[in-house]
Amino acid sequence: MPSASAVLAGVQSDINTAFGGNLNFTNQQTPQSQLATSWAANINAANAALAYFVNNIDPDVASGFMQDAVGQIYFLDRNPGLPTVVQCLCTGLVGTVIPTGATAQDTSGNRYVCTAGGTIPTSGSITLPFANVVLGPIACPAGTLTQIYQQITGWDSITNLTDGVIGANVESQAAYALRRAASVASNSQGALASIYGAVFGVPGVIDVYCYENDSNVAITVGATNYSMLPNSIYVGVAGGASAAIAQAIYTKKSPGCNMNGNTTVVVTDTSGYNAPAPTYNITYNELTDTQVYFTVNIQNTSTVPANVVTLVQNAIVAQFSGQNGAPRARSGSLILASQYYAPIIAAGPSTIQLMSVYVGLSAPAQLASVTMGIDQEPVIAAANVTVNLI
Repeated sequence: MPSASAVLAGVQSDINTAFGGNLNFTNQQTPQSQLATSWAANINAANAALAYFVNNIDPDVASGFMQDAVGQIYFLDRNPGLPTVVQCLCTGLVGTVIPTGATAQDTSGNRYVCTAGGTIPTSGSITLPFANVVLGPIACPAGTLTQIYQQITGWDSITNLTDGVIGANVESQAAYALRRAASVASNSQGALASIYGAVFGVPGVIDVYCYENDSNVAITVGATNYSMLPNSIYVGVAGGASAAIAQAIYTKKSPGCNMNGNTTVVVTDTSGYNAPAPTYNITYNELTDTQVYFTVNIQNTSTVPANVVTLVQNAIVAQFSGQNGAPRARSGSLILASQYYAPIIAAGPSTIQLMSVYVGLSAPAQLASVTMGIDQEPVIAAANVTVNLI
């Protein structure tokens, strides 16, 4: 596209020609200067819109609805946001009906609604599913969903005996682009990229790490020295249903290779055999959630906002999880403290005087970087971010 100055010069030339020449454009207050500036601005805006559209045809940089349109070429839909869901033990009077939509609240003030109501049986308690009213990765540790928000006669108490299943944000631009690229590789067979793409296409999968040991001796790989069998593949996965993951691996791996991991699923070959069809044990590794911690030191000045801790925590969580459009922290990746400078500063322009940022796998964080093992899935919560005013 032509530069803004070139467009303005062209408009001025056209106007000058139309009015017989000798027009003065040096004085910006003249009618001809105002007219030329307005027309040039409109032309530049139209050029910018056209450039935006053309650039969004490129799958690697597409965003918004154009990225959704590109995804449709590959029969892909953007993953929607999901709420945190949790199983709750509800106790009370026998025969009390707890309807769908009944509301409870956790100790952090997050509200949850019952997604499938029920009636308290003779045992005096019933386990019902509840979902957070807000989409996204909101933690609900065991024993924290304990308050009935809207009282129902006969319903005495509620608690969650286990941690909730963490929700997810709407798939970001970077995550959707990564999954689209992986879907192309999944059309092949036998290569690691084939397995990677097929597994990443399983609903609910948020992270995948694949590695191959093509030697005839055992090796160790990554920051945790993960041990791999000779002539084997490693597939580490976070999220998704185990049966679907195993099926994806089975359909793409080469015959006869060893596998590594902590999860084994029996897969049935449904390619046309009469019963009984052959079955195979498919092994992969469920990534271990590994907490990542940050320490942020900020100069304590009179301009520091009162909610600076919340602002910084939210900025780091958004960068870490890819909520702000950046690539999320992943298994086997290098996490640099410096990656978080800009998001922290942007959380409070001209008011946050950032002194230092540290990252670590334990609190207090004291490192400039950490490398995740290929068997680790990095996770974070706002409570993992310590903000010091110095």
